[in-house]
Amino acid sequence: MGKTAVFVLTVLNSLGENPGEGSCLVLAHTRELAYQIAKEFDRFSCNLNYKTMVIYGGEPIEDQIDKLRADKPPIIVGTPGRVLALTRKGILDWKNNRIFILDECDKMLKELGKLNF
Repeated sequence: MGKTAVFVLTVLNSLGENPGEGSCLVLAHTRELAYQIAKEFDRFSCNLNYKTMVIYGGEPIEDQIDKLRADKPPIIVGTPGRVLALTRKGILDWKNNRIFILDECDKMLKELGKLNF
């Protein structure tokens, strides 16, 4: 929780009063980690008016598209595959993105076979 709290609090402090849709993207290598990170955003932003959405594979993409269009969350936490799919479909627009975080980047790269640890 320590490192997650550090970047979550930093993001929340940096967003300002009216962040646009997709102002912050956090990529996590597993859906479980993405969900945990989103819960931390919800926990620390309980007195703020920021919406956080977690997106990952294994859930119907149409449901996530509907929720993204309805909620327009400034904070999106997701896994690389689903974020890429939604970006390629033109659903996610990153023109407002100001903050990009790769959580456990070494594990993402290891899964791609790019690094040997």
